[in-house]
Amino acid sequence: MSDTSHPTGHPKVQKSDAEWRAELTPAQYHVTREHGTERAWTGPFLDNKEAGTYTCVSCGKPLFRSETKYESGSGWPSFYQPVSGEAVAEHSDRSHFMTRTEVRCADCDAHLGHVFEDGPQPTGLRYCMNGTALDFEKDAT
Repeated sequence: MSDTSHPTGHPKVQKSDAEWRAELTPAQYHVTREHGTERAWTGPFLDNKEAGTYTCVSCGKPLFRSETKYESGSGWPSFYQPVSGEAVAEHSDRSHFMTRTEVRCADCDAHLGHVFEDGPQPTGLRYCMNGTALDFEKDAT
């Protein structure tokens, strides 16, 4: 694994394709490294109501807090904001004959999902994430 800096000043996680394949399940690899999408209503964490932090399945970076998760009806875990402005990176995605804003982990570039401007207040955003791209760390009780 090698690290290079990126705009947020955090180390950028870089691994070979073979390293990613060895560390991730085939489904996780497809979503995070090949920009895939799990089928709606099939991924983990959709119905998770526990308090905690959703992290990147690839590198462990904290991405979203449970308090910002809400039921969007989309079939994927949805959040109205990331844990910080440095948690995720946004990229223009012009695939599938449409323009969307892709969301990636800011530290390892794992594809997480997309963000839309139809979410609840206070942000009005819907971070529609693939549950396969996430891990969950339950808060200590």
